[in-house]
Formats: sequence, structure tokens, C-alpha cells
Amino acid sequence: MRKAEKIIFHFCRAGIGLSFLVLIVAVLTQVIGRTLSASPIWTEELTRYAMLYMVAFGAGLSLRSGDLVNVDVVCDALGGHWPWRLRLISATATAGLCAYLVPAAWKYVSIGALQTSPAMAVRMDYVHFSVMALLILLCLFASFRVLGMIFLGDDGLPDAREDTV
Repeated sequence: MRKAEKIIFHFCRAGIGLSFLVLIVAVLTQVIGRTLSASPIWTEELTRYAMLYMVAFGAGLSLRSGDLVNVDVVCDALGGHWPWRLRLISATATAGLCAYLVPAAWKYVSIGALQTSPAMAVRMDYVHFSVMALLILLCLFASFRVLGMIFLGDDGLPDAREDTV
């Protein structure tokens, strides 16, 4: 399980890096274009799409590291096993909700195959797939947390896992 999580972790990090590179190039092209005359219209669209993919790749990693917005005040105030139970419930609910939403996301992606973006003429199913990727990756990382808590004795808190390459 840890090996699969590590592979997906590195895949997501590479996806974030590539998305960020595309974002930087698109914004830089837009800024230079505005300085010289007029920026190409496609840069705004590409920036938006790169941001969507950056969020899709990063949401699961944020859950894994504990960087998503959450309310730890309640968990920390409780004693005994309640903090662990609440983290388990939260991770299970996240995985369940994401799994439930995947079929709707697939329908959304399928509808995008019938559309193209206005400036870049890219099929929108490629863009809409970012939503499905976000749900799948978030579901995977939430599931890894649940399984780790139940079977490996993790406490559900962000730990000092090997998050470096």
C-alpha cells in the first residue's frame, strides 16, 4: 500500500510541476505580449486550464500532508480515542463522497467532448477531466489514510513521511 501511495505521490508532484511550468510560460507570454503590443488570447485560457490541473494534482497531496483547511480545535479538545475516530470518520467521508461523485464527473467529462474552448479550440473533455482527476486522486489519498489508520496503526495526523524526491 505504501508503495502505491508513493508512486501516486510522485505522479502528483510531477503533475503539479508540469502544470505550474505551463502556467508560468502562459503568464510570462501574456505579460511580454502586453508589454510589446497585445497578448495572445490563448494565454488566458491556458492559464485557467493549468490552474485547474494544478489544483487537481495538489488536492490529494494537501490531504496527505494535512494542509487542507480543517478544524483541529474540536479534535484537539477531545480526549481519549475521539480525535483518532473523528479523523477516521473525516477521511472515510471524504473518500466516500469523492467515490460517489466520480460517475457525475465522468458525465461532465463526456459532455465536454462535444465542446471546444473558444480561443485554443481544445476539446473541453480534456479540461473537464481535471475535475474527475481531482476526485479520483482525493479519493485515493483519503482511502490511503483510512487504510493506514486501520491496518497500519497510523494516527491519521500528518507525519514525517518521505515527501522529498
